[in-house]
Amino acid sequence: MTFAEIGLHEVLLNALNASGYTQPTPVQAQAIPAAITGRDLLVSSQTGSGKTAAFMLPALHRFAGQERPAFVPEARRTPNQERQSARSRGNDRVRFQPAQPKMLVLTPTRELALQVTAAGDKYAGQLRHLKAVAILGGMPYPKQMELLARNPAILVATPGRLIDHMESGKIDFSQLQILVLDEADRMLDMGFIDDIEKIIAATPATRQTMLFSATLDGTVGQMARKITRDAITIQVDASNTKHENIEQRMHFVDDLSHKNRLLDHLLRDVTIDQAVVFTATKRDADTISDRLNIAGFNAAALHGDMHQGARNRTLSAMRRGQVQILVATDVAARGIDVPTITHVFNYDLPKFAEDYVHRIGRTGRAGRNGLAISLVNHAEHFNVRKIERFTNQPIPVEVVIGHEPTRRAPSGNGRPGGKPNGRPAWKSSESRGPAGQGKPAGRPDTRDSRDTRPSKPGTGAPKPGGYARAPYRDGAKSGRPASDGGNRRTYSDR
Repeated sequence: MTFAEIGLHEVLLNALNASGYTQPTPVQAQAIPAAITGRDLLVSSQTGSGKTAAFMLPALHRFAGQERPAFVPEARRTPNQERQSARSRGNDRVRFQPAQPKMLVLTPTRELALQVTAAGDKYAGQLRHLKAVAILGGMPYPKQMELLARNPAILVATPGRLIDHMESGKIDFSQLQILVLDEADRMLDMGFIDDIEKIIAATPATRQTMLFSATLDGTVGQMARKITRDAITIQVDASNTKHENIEQRMHFVDDLSHKNRLLDHLLRDVTIDQAVVFTATKRDADTISDRLNIAGFNAAALHGDMHQGARNRTLSAMRRGQVQILVATDVAARGIDVPTITHVFNYDLPKFAEDYVHRIGRTGRAGRNGLAISLVNHAEHFNVRKIERFTNQPIPVEVVIGHEPTRRAPSGNGRPGGKPNGRPAWKSSESRGPAGQGKPAGRPDTRDSRDTRPSKPGTGAPKPGGYARAPYRDGAKSGRPASDGGNRRTYSDR
């Protein structure tokens, strides 16, 4: 099947041909024909499957045959909208006319919103009246007002900033025809459920709704059933499907110093065109980026604390090839589409297995091959197992000569030395005897089960059947001040 066989508008076909797209992806082949008929859609598809075009092309096809609507007459504006406009401009005689988009696309992150906006403009081609604008946090407020004043046909927004403009009367959804929730699971994870429900309540009940998510289970499925009508469910390349074109590797590291040395070595691979290094914290993203630049790499950081203008410039430099290594938090796991990214490094493992899939999906774009490498501490082997269970795919463990870990890697799940039930059959070197060796087989444990060794000063009498309990380090628990005068922070403060 080709895009021409689907029956898309001629202008869209010309734009697709100019971009080099002739064959739809599996999710596009199923979603576009169904969306053209006006049906609601529930789509589960992995990152990089072409879902942006799956909802943008049928919407543009629908709008291409419609005339550009005029603004709503002033008589239809509510008194609240008039008052809000007068206050914002300082003149009671001035009337602000709210934007009336035909299509609304909600995204969880700014980067994804900008990516969807760029795709909409690219596919629209010569349909100049079908322009997409992005309204998101971090953008200057006057710039957003300028964009809304153009009365865009397609509005792409993050939920929080969109709520602000709705409450001030800058947006009117009375003419909305299509509502799209992109990466719905991510928006719910970020706590946007209340904002989403408020936005949906302001849209017409006759709208067409399309929801795209990595999973359609749990809370996402419950919300999907509430906001759609007789929806068609499409599941193509689910989030736990194997990335056949992405090779995955794992290296165990002993400590932070070992991890940094190994990362420096791996980044010097001549086969790297561009790479993304994922960290768990914003501070680590800045620190690692600075260290890589000192080491001679062309690196840049990307995280949520950066101003939106700086984030845009960093991504633009990445796309132009001016930045070779992007050090980012999970804010970049969704929304980055740079085909020349050949490698992804997990400096820190993500909290959720789904995020691992989205991270490694930054490479292997547009049918290319990619390599995903995770640097894993020995204590994180349980997180690795969760990722392997979610993806239904083992991650091979490899060792770099000269950078071998001094501790034994955990084994199990069919790997050498593993137990049949998959539990790791290993102990750290700290828990073994001399030279890291375990207790000789057959040798009985000569330690008395009732340890009578004298306790250390200040620890109290030994407890029968075990070691004496050490005092609490937190003065609030022990009933007396800590050794540092009570200034020690508790674990919950860290």
